[in-house]
Amino acid sequence: MNIAFFLLPKQEVATVTSDATLRQTLERMEYHRFTAVPILTKDGKYKGTVTEGDLLWHMKNSKGEITFENASKYYLKDVPLRVDIKPVSIDANMGDLINLAKAQNFVPVVDDMDRFIGIVRRSQIIEYCENMVSKESLNTNSG
Repeated sequence: MNIAFFLLPKQEVATVTSDATLRQTLERMEYHRFTAVPILTKDGKYKGTVTEGDLLWHMKNSKGEITFENASKYYLKDVPLRVDIKPVSIDANMGDLINLAKAQNFVPVVDDMDRFIGIVRRSQIIEYCENMVSKESLNTNSG
């Protein structure tokens, strides 16, 4: 099985750039109802993934300096990312994808030049595995 089979393309993924403000990032996450979004560089390379927790901890640790009202004055590039969400190459094998998906809700996918091309959601992998187990069960019970 090829990773591309599971790929949700970049055009359909909510992303932010590291020069986005905290407010822009929060509003994008709220609008799409995501708790984490990939961060891309200006040239489209995958830089990391920011989570709601990263933003909340950064605001908390500012000791009241950063509020939602003034969050448009602060930038995502200054937010420490607590979890290193690793990408997988589009050419990687399924074992690599599954290994990352065990610990991540989604796996960012990059091309051979490290440009972000989309994500694979863990739920898609689980659904695929569920279908395979169901087919196997049907074959075992019918034989």
